[in-house]
Amino acid sequence: MRFAPFGLAAAFCLAATLAHPAGLQPIEAPADADGPISGAVWYPCAAPAQEVTLHGVAVSGVMDCALVGDHLPLVVISHGRGGWFLGHHDTAAALADAGFVVAAINHPGDNVFDKSHTDDISIALARPRHITQLIDFMLGGWPEASKIDRDRIGTFGFSRGGYTALAAVGGHINFRLAVTACAERPSLEFCELFQHGEVPHRTPTLDPRLKAAVIADPAFTFLFGSGDLKDVDVPVQLWGSTYGGAGVTLESVAAVDRKLRLKSDFHVVPDAGHWAFMAPCSAELAKAVPQNCVDAPSFDRVAFHRDFNVAVLAFFRKHLVGNGRP
Repeated sequence: MRFAPFGLAAAFCLAATLAHPAGLQPIEAPADADGPISGAVWYPCAAPAQEVTLHGVAVSGVMDCALVGDHLPLVVISHGRGGWFLGHHDTAAALADAGFVVAAINHPGDNVFDKSHTDDISIALARPRHITQLIDFMLGGWPEASKIDRDRIGTFGFSRGGYTALAAVGGHINFRLAVTACAERPSLEFCELFQHGEVPHRTPTLDPRLKAAVIADPAFTFLFGSGDLKDVDVPVQLWGSTYGGAGVTLESVAAVDRKLRLKSDFHVVPDAGHWAFMAPCSAELAKAVPQNCVDAPSFDRVAFHRDFNVAVLAFFRKHLVGNGRP
């Protein structure tokens, strides 16, 4: 277990030497059983860096810039409960600046615009499907699909997105475990998700194309018992906040680390709450959603994200790139 902040000067220098401004495009994957998936793609481009405004949020990127490079690694991002594709825009841009293609989506039925399935346990199966659908689109329907290296794909997930990433890289969803716990203690917070009395039929969630995962403050960990993460066989960088939130505690994150068969790269962030992993808030966003933007007085989210993004980049470089590529 490591405690941030940490020294990453060498990794930062490596990132800087290979940086490109981030290109930016909106995307929409074709509809399936869960409906169409919308979001955005960040990617390396040759135009000067600039900021654009999407949905009132200032984002680093050059709209529809020509892509630079070939055989590029891909990272797909999964947001938290009721979140959206811009929740981690600074991390997406940092990866794209360094030569990655990064795709982030709104999970149908569990995003800021559509919460029709947010409080239904069925979303636990739908979310990993969305990630597979996104990868299918990026490797097939996206106009620059031929520039992506199909053997170098990773995922980044926060909160419910962290659960989503765990399920997509080999975690086995254990609905019966949760139902049994609710029968014994109906007051457990997550029991509200089973209010209809129906337990979804478990279907495979593994996407073998994923080769590495960064997971921050994962939620829904009540769906993983002691042996349910033993088949996760990809490198995992795991992050936990000291104060937690949204049903996530540092102990619940540490329990994930213990259940993984392969040792994770585990970081604990001092003085941080659950929302610290989301992009730093503008004054307008802080006013609109203060619960996502307020940190402890001793915590500097902007400074943390400088280190966090470099650490995430270093991890994906190590496990998706190697040999000095791209």
